[in-house]
Amino acid sequence: MRVHDNIKEKLAVLPDQPGCYLYKDKHGTVIYVGKSKVLKNRVRSYFTGANDAKTQRLVQEIMDFEYIVTTSELEALILEMNLIKKYDPKYNVLLKDDKTYPYLKITSEKHPKLIVTRNIKKDKGKYFGPYPNVIAARETKRLLDRLYPLRKCNTMPDRVCLYYHMNQCLGPCEFTVTQEQNQNIVNEITKFLNGGHKEIKEELKTKMYQASEGMDFERAKELRDQMQHIDSVMEQQKMTLNDQVNRDVFGYSYNKGWMCVQVFFVRQGKLIERDVSIFPFFDDAEETFLSFIGRFYLHKNHPKPKQVLVPVGADKEMLKELLEVDVHIPMRGRKKELVELAQKNAQIALDEKFSLIEQNEERTIKAVEDLGEKLHIETPHRIEAFDNSNIQGADPVSAMVVFTDGKPDKKEYRKYKIRDVQGPDDYDTMREVIRRRYKRVIKEGLPLPDLILVDGGKGQMTAAQEVLENELGLDIPLCGLAKDDKHRTSELLYGDPPTMVDMDRQSQEFYLIQRIQDEVHRFAISFHRQLRGKGAIQSELDEIPGVGEKRRRLLLKHFKSIEGIKNAEIADFTKLGVPTNVAQGILDYLNQDHEEPHEEEL
Repeated sequence: MRVHDNIKEKLAVLPDQPGCYLYKDKHGTVIYVGKSKVLKNRVRSYFTGANDAKTQRLVQEIMDFEYIVTTSELEALILEMNLIKKYDPKYNVLLKDDKTYPYLKITSEKHPKLIVTRNIKKDKGKYFGPYPNVIAARETKRLLDRLYPLRKCNTMPDRVCLYYHMNQCLGPCEFTVTQEQNQNIVNEITKFLNGGHKEIKEELKTKMYQASEGMDFERAKELRDQMQHIDSVMEQQKMTLNDQVNRDVFGYSYNKGWMCVQVFFVRQGKLIERDVSIFPFFDDAEETFLSFIGRFYLHKNHPKPKQVLVPVGADKEMLKELLEVDVHIPMRGRKKELVELAQKNAQIALDEKFSLIEQNEERTIKAVEDLGEKLHIETPHRIEAFDNSNIQGADPVSAMVVFTDGKPDKKEYRKYKIRDVQGPDDYDTMREVIRRRYKRVIKEGLPLPDLILVDGGKGQMTAAQEVLENELGLDIPLCGLAKDDKHRTSELLYGDPPTMVDMDRQSQEFYLIQRIQDEVHRFAISFHRQLRGKGAIQSELDEIPGVGEKRRRLLLKHFKSIEGIKNAEIADFTKLGVPTNVAQGILDYLNQDHEEPHEEEL
């Protein structure tokens, strides 16, 4: 594998100390962050010896690297987590799919509430969980609401509500409730959720007998129902330990550059839920597992339990120092069985999914590589595609989608409202969008694509190429995507003059450009429909400071359209009573470039 000269020079002077290394691509973008006990050995290993195909793809993209020396391996681990969070490198895929679990939370307000939440914050609230699902969390909350009278309302009303009359609230909205009263209830709930529900159940049983002896059978029945509810909510668990300690149990398995980590959540001695993560890795397996655990708590913000159980081989002392909790490697008994069960589940999950994941990854990457070979260009890791949408020139828009290594990168999608082109002129629309996009890319130093695709034939290609080469001085490979009479991808055009690229319609590279064309068309159409919806014209004015409902109607009535407002003079506004500074703000806003990011819908 060819190593660039600047990398060879840096490899020769690497220190034999702990630290972090950052790999960069040809655009200077950080694509991978790693850590090592000995930087010299780890970084050199990427560029010497044999690597698997996955690591080779990473190394092929590395055009430069930098490193940061630390005083200890723990410091390197913490720095690595912070750098990954800062740069979000594409090859550091750990924890990209952030699954959240439901927790019960006692808020830290003057009059606290008990709520179900998935968001863990450092706000002095008390969190309990996780729960297997939101139904289990809500059932537990419903039980506690019946037992302990914390307030239920979000905004306190002027007088007591039904919860007060049901003895499920102390009524702080109308009556004095002391801090001591609230704290006693919080302590009781905390005790209950930390494994004290059996003791609470015994207290209820005593009260039930007392009520029965006192002939208060209605109260006795109510207490009996509460005991039964405790049984149904708190006792339906899967596996148990004898103690009540909250633990997280970690196990992992790896094969061919892929790792699976399973986390068992043990709460009140009971196994209630698990977290499964499968991902490719590029470093030492044990160090990757260590980094995973660190990021699991610090990046995903999971509350730390009293104890963490890990398998033999994990760096227990470093984890203790990093997490500041008890970390244990069990060697016998039930705890060891739980760790082995987590390990076994990790191996099973990896065996089941590994083959399919690797096949999909290799097929997608190979499609990108084969597309580059067909066009006689470098592998197009980043592809940007454009499509226009309008109905007889009305509300013309354009959209751009980005595919990175053959996969849609939706946070990079962009939407454009066409502002300079009058009527249904697809060529001028393409010129405007290409101009606006790549002027911004140059101005802000954003990464350039390896390939540009425009939806359309030779005319759209020529229009885009004129702007790229003649106006912006950019030399980026550009292709046209033509469709047949059934609106299906029919051919890929490339070159000067544009000619059809010979491609097998059953090949993976043809399926790739088909997916890209379908995606950019879908995105453009959805944006166009959004603009045509009710209030679309008004929404643009609503975003301008100083333009309210009344002024917006006045402007549209007088100027007839957004275009009419955009082309007006300051004096035209002042005649309508619009202040000069507001008029200038309207014109500045409407005449600036609005490249709108796309946020993927949940």
